[in-house]
Amino acid sequence: MKRISLAVIVAMTLIGFNSCKQTANTPTAQAEQPQAASSGFKIAYINVDSLLANYEFWKDLSEQMTQKAENYRLLLAEERNKFEKDVEDFNKKLQNNVYSSAERAQSEQNRLAKKQQDIEEKIAKYNNELSLEESQNMQKVTETIDKFIREYNKTHGFNLIINKASLLLADDSMDITAEILDGLNASYTSASAD
Repeated sequence: MKRISLAVIVAMTLIGFNSCKQTANTPTAQAEQPQAASSGFKIAYINVDSLLANYEFWKDLSEQMTQKAENYRLLLAEERNKFEKDVEDFNKKLQNNVYSSAERAQSEQNRLAKKQQDIEEKIAKYNNELSLEESQNMQKVTETIDKFIREYNKTHGFNLIINKASLLLADDSMDITAEILDGLNASYTSASAD
């Protein structure tokens, strides 16, 4: 669950573009913040991989998803084991002519087929639930990061904040990942304590 998909990278790149508003540059802000050339156009980047790997909210959501997936896996494994035992018992009874009629054997075989179908439907249901929850979690994280970057940028005045994954070369002085991460984690810790 801790993998970072292409959709996340694209979403985070869009956050960077959506989060940047053109603001007036003050002399002190120019001296303190990274900027591109002497044009006054201020650019910064965020290493999204590093941000997500260290963002406590994302890590907590990922851990919850991993636990939920493990719980589903255990439930399904238990059901599959019971099913396999039932199939084994059915085959033994069939070989030993335990069933009183062919109709009775067919009825038991139909019951087992229905049980197998139920297990397959549960697998699909659990996978859909996990996929939907993962999508909702990513949306929550994206919205949280976007909101924080917008607030951050009100005082820092960048014209553009981009995702490092889309860069071939960038000056390390333009990296604001640590600042954003510290702020996000502080906000998350503060909100968790309330």
